[in-house]
Amino acid sequence: MPKANEPTDDDDYIDIDDTGPEGLKGADGGYAWEEEYKRSWDVIQEDATGSIQSSVLGISDQRKRKRRLRDTAVVQRGIIRHVMLVIDQSESMSVRDMTPTRIHATLLLLEKFITEFFDQNPISQLSIITTKDGLAERLTEMSSNPVDHITALRKKANRDLAGEPSIQNALELGMHALRRVPSHGLREIICVVGSLTTCDPGDIEQTLHALKHAKVRVSMVHLAAEVYVLKRICKETGGEFAVAMDEDDMKDSLFECVPPPAMAQGRALADMARMGFPAKANCTHVPTPCACHHELSFSGFVCPRCKAKVCSLPTDCDVCGLALVSAPHLARSYHHLFPEENFKEAGTRAGACFGCGAESVAKRPDDKVHAPVRFECPDCSRAFCLACDIFIHETLHNCPGCV
Repeated sequence: MPKANEPTDDDDYIDIDDTGPEGLKGADGGYAWEEEYKRSWDVIQEDATGSIQSSVLGISDQRKRKRRLRDTAVVQRGIIRHVMLVIDQSESMSVRDMTPTRIHATLLLLEKFITEFFDQNPISQLSIITTKDGLAERLTEMSSNPVDHITALRKKANRDLAGEPSIQNALELGMHALRRVPSHGLREIICVVGSLTTCDPGDIEQTLHALKHAKVRVSMVHLAAEVYVLKRICKETGGEFAVAMDEDDMKDSLFECVPPPAMAQGRALADMARMGFPAKANCTHVPTPCACHHELSFSGFVCPRCKAKVCSLPTDCDVCGLALVSAPHLARSYHHLFPEENFKEAGTRAGACFGCGAESVAKRPDDKVHAPVRFECPDCSRAFCLACDIFIHETLHNCPGCV
């Protein structure tokens, strides 16, 4: 006859280890659930004068150092990109975990992203798609003019947040728009999503198969959490998936999509791409209509093949479909093929920066001031400060000491 508190063979019971709290300790002596908790205020230290400004600048510099470490391998990259930018306009974008809301923070960063995208990819094109209420809508057509996209974002994209997004409809709409892209151009879809759910009309597996068959690269930045199906779509199409913790993290994740990605292995490439270099139209007396907006104007560029006039470059001729570019656009895209190598960290040493000429004081052993760290070019051995290092790799793309 078993006792009252003894478990029988037929009963399910949980074996509790009551050996004490020592088994719950982590590697550093604290409890296991406390190991991931960081006391960020302990990092802030005062200098000899009692100021914490140097510590704050040191933390800011650490964030900048992550941006300067770029992939500088000389690989084949697609400098002619066709990108569909998908924006979530569902109710989840009205959440106030970002300042002031997700949608406002997203639109401000997207304006900077579009400007930077066309600055680094002048012969590429972009189009914007919005999704809400289970539908997807084309906000702007494929164009190389950043002003048109930014104006459309300011007019419509921040209004009427409703329902749930449809990632499948947005991907299908973007994929169908990219089917006319020539084989030498990269096909990409970049999504900014804030909803954990999606209202799709069909099987997402068929959409994923179609994306892989059409060689469309999908990248996503999620503002809430990691979603398995979205991450799987990005992984199988060769894209990137990131979860943004705050505005700075979202900016870093978005700007990772600015440089052109490496070409996938086994992709059919064209040895030569047909392009036209149009001459500037001089219509000083009588305005003529343009083929892109059908509006009268005095200025523009004349297509060398069909003699149609377009407003701006780069673009595709609306009459004959010829890619119209200028020589400076090609020159600005060339640096992606042969990027500047990352500078080596040279430590905190006294001397002036070769770029801006700013002096730095060597760190004293009795002082806690964060002295500026110098970065040295591997070719000319010139020392630069962190700000000049970032400027050289993100804007200048040439070392002043080597030129």
